[in-house]
Amino acid sequence: MTQSPAPCVIGVDVGTGSARAGVFDLSGRMLGAGKRDIALFRGPGPMVEQSSADIWAAVCHAVRAAVAEAGVAPAAVRGIGFDATCSLVVLGEGGRPLPVGPSEDPARDIIVWMDHRALAEAERINAMGHRVLDYVGGRISPEMETPKLLWLKTHRPQVFAAARAFFDLADFLTWRATGNLARSTCTVTCKWTYLAHERAWDAGYFRAIGLGELADEGFARIGTTILDPGTPVGAGLTPAAAADLGLRPGTAVSAGMIDAHAGGIGTVGVAGGPQTTMAYVFGTSSCTMTSTAAPVFVPGVWGPYFSAMVPGLWLNEGGQSAAGAAIEQLLASHPAAPAATEAARAAGLSLPAHLARRAVAAAGGASDCVRLARGLHVVPEYLGNRAPFADPHARAIVSGLGMERDEDSLAALYIAGLCGIGYGLRQILDAQAAAGATVDRIAISGGAGQSDLVRQILADATGTPVIAVTAEEPVLLGAAILGAAAAGAVPDVVGGMARMTAQGAAYDPARGEIALIHDARRPAFTALQAAAREIRRYDP
Repeated sequence: MTQSPAPCVIGVDVGTGSARAGVFDLSGRMLGAGKRDIALFRGPGPMVEQSSADIWAAVCHAVRAAVAEAGVAPAAVRGIGFDATCSLVVLGEGGRPLPVGPSEDPARDIIVWMDHRALAEAERINAMGHRVLDYVGGRISPEMETPKLLWLKTHRPQVFAAARAFFDLADFLTWRATGNLARSTCTVTCKWTYLAHERAWDAGYFRAIGLGELADEGFARIGTTILDPGTPVGAGLTPAAAADLGLRPGTAVSAGMIDAHAGGIGTVGVAGGPQTTMAYVFGTSSCTMTSTAAPVFVPGVWGPYFSAMVPGLWLNEGGQSAAGAAIEQLLASHPAAPAATEAARAAGLSLPAHLARRAVAAAGGASDCVRLARGLHVVPEYLGNRAPFADPHARAIVSGLGMERDEDSLAALYIAGLCGIGYGLRQILDAQAAAGATVDRIAISGGAGQSDLVRQILADATGTPVIAVTAEEPVLLGAAILGAAAAGAVPDVVGGMARMTAQGAAYDPARGEIALIHDARRPAFTALQAAAREIRRYDP
């Protein structure tokens, strides 16, 4: 008798710069992975765009590569889950891509999450004070989709009128895979103002801000069927999508998720569980996710969102628009960066990894590295403060620079930047705790948070234990857990988290003198933030 192949599932993650896929068995072990870079187009000012066709092609390549590396047959793949950045995809009749910017290139049909072209529209919406804003921390962000839709209607009315579907990128991927127009609770609740606890859109909000036609149409262009992540979408992969991906038609496809939230699914099931553990995804941007049994309203922190990450729980979401990208920008500004980058490349390391190795060797230990940053303070708000101040106008500050041009001073600047990331994270923890959402630990994932030094500095700077999971790719694992739930290979998302995730290393915050150093540096961070806000009054 021929044995059936051992079942496996696939997680697909579309980040800002690449599409990645991972094949996992049902214990959470990754069997194979694939990756392909995706194009990023810079427009005038704050405009950043992508191509949905390019992204789908990259996804297909990544899935085929992952399946080949895993050595599994398509028949073994029970389900697939997608996560992606919260970028806006604009499609016309028959799924035709529409140009979202002045390039007039229809291939550029995505407004990327980090695009801040809709800043004025966000400010107009915030000035209205509608009740839906209570569920985004009191202020909507230009990263979210209704300000971007309003920008399209105002500045590109012909494109807005011709559009037949507006998708969050994760929902575009499930549509492309299944032909089904269902949207995810995660995407529409976190980025589109859908009120998941009421299972409804607020038509009054859309009419008030100038998007009344979406309400008049019954929200057909932004979603009438809303599914929780882990729920199967349609009849699974269409024959065309299956051929593209190298999988079998009918393979279960889960409702998708924002990329950071998939990282949460892949991490917070460990230790004390989602209600005592904050998920912290440290990548190009950073995202914090805290789950509670009842809604907690935290000024400046997005949410509370119902069932947006862990089904049945409320979610508060914070973080910063630039985190790993902020560190890259900070380091690039130093005179020693080009030579250090060459040295890192010769050693087969990234520049941050090279500097981390140098800093630890000089200081004698990860926690001791803070001593190297004496006199240096960094507020890394290059793209504003997402939380807890909800201030898109904020910008970065570096205090204490001298005339040094050597690699040691670059390493010191790197440590100061990491401390700044940590102090900003501490502000979010404090704001949530003051509102009643406390956590005992931080579960970290994301490419910028993989080193022991980064994790220890974050633990020390926040005064909160940081834990890692055993999975080498927690975001991909989170997406795969969704696919497993959709296929019925695990009981549900929570059951999949329990079965497929496990705790790895733990990083306790330093005590004694190191703790006192951070206690002294945090007020300097806060004072620089306040000074920057005050200075803006003199430079309108």
